Amino acid sequence: MSRLIRGAEFAAWWLGLTALWLVLVTSVDLLTSVVGVCCAAAGAWAATAARRAAGSR
Repeated sequence: MSRLIRGAEFAAWWLGLTALWLVLVTSVDLLTSVVGVCCAAAGAWAATAARRAAGSR
């Protein structure tokens, strides 16, 4: 899989998880935003890796 496709998939997961987090959080300040964005990035990385692992079977 090309690097561009993997990057686009990661970005899509990250945007989706960040949007979901923003909908579910009642108040957003700077620290909460940083933590949410980092957690969304970790989730996007895990989702991308899991999809690649499931696709290789």
